[in-house]
Amino acid sequence: MRNWNQSARYLVVFTLIAAGLIAGCGGSDSSADSAATTTANADDFPAPDNESLQQVAQKGEASDLVIAPTQSVFEPGKNRYGFGVFTVQHDAVSDADIALYAAKDNGKAVGPFPATVHSLATAPAFTSKTTSSDPDAAKYFYTSDVDFAGKGDYNLIAMIRADDGSYSYSIVTGGPAKVGNPKNVPEVGDQAPMMHTLTADDVGGDLTKIDTRQPPDSMHDVDYGDVLGKEPIVLLFATPALCTSRVCGPVVDIAEEVKNERPDDAAYIHNEVYVDNDPNKGPRPQLQDFNLMSEPWLFVIDKDGKISTRIEGAFSKQELEDAIDKADADSGVTPTDS
Repeated sequence: MRNWNQSARYLVVFTLIAAGLIAGCGGSDSSADSAATTTANADDFPAPDNESLQQVAQKGEASDLVIAPTQSVFEPGKNRYGFGVFTVQHDAVSDADIALYAAKDNGKAVGPFPATVHSLATAPAFTSKTTSSDPDAAKYFYTSDVDFAGKGDYNLIAMIRADDGSYSYSIVTGGPAKVGNPKNVPEVGDQAPMMHTLTADDVGGDLTKIDTRQPPDSMHDVDYGDVLGKEPIVLLFATPALCTSRVCGPVVDIAEEVKNERPDDAAYIHNEVYVDNDPNKGPRPQLQDFNLMSEPWLFVIDKDGKISTRIEGAFSKQELEDAIDKADADSGVTPTDS
């Protein structure tokens, strides 16, 4: 992590391509809420029959849509794979009927892995000025559950189904997915690293020192080190005002809304990314404790101090709710009705 700034330059560029355009860049977001419940049907897509990705792609015409991943860390097995869908003019597409296919190196394709569209909307009371004043703030994204058979480099394509039942394909940008977590980011099931986070008391109540959101959120009332192994934790690494992906503001808003609705189900902690909120000073030590090279990252930790859910990049309110329910169940805690 000592070379975080240098290494992060690649991830910043990657993230800008992969996630920073999700806001729409001039496109309409009117369908974001309705699209949040839209999931493609795997049966509507061709099943690879011992075929390569190229052979699967030949079942459709080349698409002019751009498919850009919003994350870079993957494990062998089933992975939540986040991505955005854009036109070549960088307008976001929120209603594509789409599925992913993957193949290791030049091997046989697996899939289809149907995609779900998620909204990043929050109730107005929890939409920060940071988010509402940013025309490029992310509004929606897609996820698929992609199954990687083992470590290695995997190429991916997306098949897009038109209303008339025809298909088009697009190669997923950003190069192969490198499966195997070489950065050693803590995984689901791992014991969460022990560390401490700054609270409002540590900065004399001046939350602007530890929170770039406007207004600052309420997730600075407990020190992570004081609650680890004692109660479930929602730990969010994000920098709303400085996030290159423009995702951090919306996900912090989501966490703030969930905390308001379910305050007793977990300890909620928002940790900023940069020392003194200055990118030139590098990452805060807590990111180094978790071996993080990008933002945002969400870790939901159960009462025993084990990581129950890990999400890189954007996440929806429902995904956070589900993660808390899972951590509470793992901890033997009865969750609040939501």
